[in-house]
Amino acid sequence: MAKYLVIVESPAKVKTIKKFLGANYEVAASNGHVRDLPKSQLGIDVEHDYEPKYITIRGKGGILANLRKEVKKAEKIYLATDPDREGEAISWHLMEALKLSGKKVYRITFNEITKNAVKESLKHAREINMDLVDAQQTRRILDRMVGYRISPLLWAKVKRGLSAGRVQSVALRIICDREDEINAFIPEEYWTLDASFAIPGEKKLLKAKYYGQGDQKTVLKSEAEVNAVKKDCEGAAFAVSDVKRGERIKKAPLPFTTSTLQQEASKVLNFSTQKTMRLAQQLYEGVDIKGNGTVGVITYLRTDSTRVSEEAEKMAKDYITEQYGEEYAGEGTAKKGGPKIQDAHEAIRPTDLSRTPLELKDSLTRDQLRLYQLIWKRFVASRMTPAKYETTSVKIDGGGHRFTVAASKVIFDGFMSVYTMDDEEKEEKNTLAKSIDENTRLNFNSFEEVQHFTQPPAHYTEASLVRALEELGIGRPSTYAPTITTILARRYVAKENKNLYVTELGEVVNNMMKEAFPTIVDVNFTANMEALLDGVSEGTVDWKTIVSNFYPDLDQAVKDAEINLDKVKIGDEESDEECELCGRRMVIKYGPHGRFLACPGFPECRNTKPYYEKIGVACPKCGKDIVMKKTQKGRRYYGCIDNPDCDFMVWQKPSAEKCPVCGSVMLEKGNKLVCSREGCGYHTEKK
Repeated sequence: MAKYLVIVESPAKVKTIKKFLGANYEVAASNGHVRDLPKSQLGIDVEHDYEPKYITIRGKGGILANLRKEVKKAEKIYLATDPDREGEAISWHLMEALKLSGKKVYRITFNEITKNAVKESLKHAREINMDLVDAQQTRRILDRMVGYRISPLLWAKVKRGLSAGRVQSVALRIICDREDEINAFIPEEYWTLDASFAIPGEKKLLKAKYYGQGDQKTVLKSEAEVNAVKKDCEGAAFAVSDVKRGERIKKAPLPFTTSTLQQEASKVLNFSTQKTMRLAQQLYEGVDIKGNGTVGVITYLRTDSTRVSEEAEKMAKDYITEQYGEEYAGEGTAKKGGPKIQDAHEAIRPTDLSRTPLELKDSLTRDQLRLYQLIWKRFVASRMTPAKYETTSVKIDGGGHRFTVAASKVIFDGFMSVYTMDDEEKEEKNTLAKSIDENTRLNFNSFEEVQHFTQPPAHYTEASLVRALEELGIGRPSTYAPTITTILARRYVAKENKNLYVTELGEVVNNMMKEAFPTIVDVNFTANMEALLDGVSEGTVDWKTIVSNFYPDLDQAVKDAEINLDKVKIGDEESDEECELCGRRMVIKYGPHGRFLACPGFPECRNTKPYYEKIGVACPKCGKDIVMKKTQKGRRYYGCIDNPDCDFMVWQKPSAEKCPVCGSVMLEKGNKLVCSREGCGYHTEKK
């Protein structure tokens, strides 16, 4: 009969861990959290020192009953929930729910589900770390306070079904601020000028970029400036004035953290953050490998550390030396400095490097394999030597102007033999003739000039939003994916071709939050709160101090907002459209997909049709009304009311004014009007 009980979070781990530990151990799963704050109320006693009121989560009664039976039979109980604050809190809730006080209870953690790691964890059993529990509890209480006090206000002022959140509201604001930057952006014209030269004795032409006059770098801003340079260079003698040859190294990348894995999986594999985390969870908990049973193939997936254990360092060095040669085995990349690294976890890496992606091809699904391959290659590369490049830069002078050309050639591929990032693939692959030296005379061949316009900041993608949240210190590894999932599910943000766009509903909610709760949506305030939570986890900050300082201000802000905030009028506005079924004037209603026209005679008359808001501007193609529309995902655009017969469409709001230069439609961008025709570049202040 089993003498020891090990309680884990996920049922997927039970079989694997039982196999590692043998007959003396029983392994059971809690299926995540067993207790939480009640859904029907705030669940925090603000009158009595902010004590949380926890209840058993609905549906978990049966799981707890089974665990109690197992507890009675066990001499020792090991709580083996995940190795982070959330896991520590789940262990504490199990202690309370199962009434384990007074029994022999130990907390164990392992960063990977392998036989060695699990057995080693038993040798380092400890008590529950209440500082980590308090840090998680504080986050939960703060999030509950924000959600349960502000969400009802949004229901009253906008519509039911909306929600506010401590991190999600800041994420929404970051996206809205970027949208404002894009809308206000005015493109500026600039030109590039390339010159081609013939090298005596060489067949291939040398192409160089315009630099400026002597050492003074110059940006060419108009065609006239380009023509002036070309005129100066007419008939001029060109010669190489300087050649610099050297070497540079490119360091190996750091191994993956949660954030960098989400970013790279989005860029390389086109995975959403949610999908990346789901697949990584499966790889961590264990997959069925032919001949080995169920094995966890990667280490814990929620981490912001790039640290690697000594055993893993040795495993990597041995593997790389054997497979690639001693010259490829590096010392490993240095850990980045920065904010507090959560719980000193390891980076995400394979549990066994000898399990190559090729070897696991038949044991993993296609998407699991693609993600595992990314993690495997990145970790191997991170332990390898830097790549070495031979670099050459050449300055060419003539007619008082300078042209430059740079080239680089890989002389030792190092880590790039395993893993190549986007920026390496885009690097210039010029090769220069060895015969080029200072004072080499060149024969001018031709010019090639191209007009460009500066581009606005890019819309956020899931990957770049995760990077922004991490850099700003907002949220933690476990919060990135749920935050993005929530703002997409609430339809505050629409996702099209990877890009995130704010919807009309998102704008309304963001403006209301900025007006009534400026602190909640302040980036610095939210980042500072994360630092305080880190202080709680280290035992240097009392969690009740944070909560007691936070709640009274929130409470007052909610009360003020209930009085001062205007209700956003969405729906039941009368339109100038008549119902073709009963003749009544149709009204504007607001549904989950935005506004629509409905007959006010409901339920007798159930006629509805799309609502298009006229903006008072005629279509430049057919003369009918331009109306504001939305894509299926809620992003706003402007098009002709006669679509599909007329295909006029723009993303920015058109103005009634025409461009005085080319006669095209002018678009509103912030406080400016900009010509819609690409290449015109005319803009003026909005009247």
